[in-house]
Formats: sequence, C-alpha cells, structure tokens
Amino acid sequence: QVRLVESGGGLVRPGGSLTLSCRAYGFDFNCYAMCWYRQVPGKERELVAMIDSTGGSTNYADSAKGRFTISRDNYKATVAMQMNSLKPEDTAVYYCYAKAVVVGLPDDYWGQGTQVTVAS
Repeated sequence: QVRLVESGGGLVRPGGSLTLSCRAYGFDFNCYAMCWYRQVPGKERELVAMIDSTGGSTNYADSAKGRFTISRDNYKATVAMQMNSLKPEDTAVYYCYAKAVVVGLPDDYWGQGTQVTVAS
C-alpha cells in the first residue's frame, strides 16, 4: 500500500526547532523527488523545500532559506526537514509530497500532513 507518513510536528516556541520526518511505503522512493509543502487555513498550499531523487540538489522557498534544511535517506526511504529559528508565521500543516522523476510511474503522492504550531 502506497503511503507517506509524516511525523515530528508539534508545538514549539518562537526561536525553537523541530525536525519533520516522512517515511515512504509502497513505491520506489529512489525515483521520486521529495518536497515539503505547508498550508494554513484559507491559503493555498505552498512549497517550502524540495530535494531531488539523489539528494544532490535542494531548493527552498525564500521564507525557509537559512533556517530549514531538507535531507533524504534513500536506503530508509525517508525525507526529513530540520526547521530552526521558527517563527509564528511558520505555523501550518506540513505535508510530505513525492513527485515522480521517471516516466511511466504514478505521478505523485501526498502525505496526510502534520501540524506545526509556533507560539509562546
């Protein structure tokens, strides 16, 4: 069964840190770029960070640059995002997303989301 299972969300104070993790099941993880998106109520889901299928290239939203770091372990089929210096505006539901980079595979998968709340 194909699943993306996020973990690591929670409540943290401004300036604090969290690490989100996402475990992939049921598909060839090595053939997918991985992303973290986030969404707040009433707003569109936005891309926060992306890592290519090999882990050799990353991209970040301007809001995440210098504070967040995305990484992956293709042996464990996991992707993580270390979030430092968190701000109240980082409060959102964070989603793990897999995007196929090989033709012929299912195009993409979404996780169920994990809540991150930054508040004092």
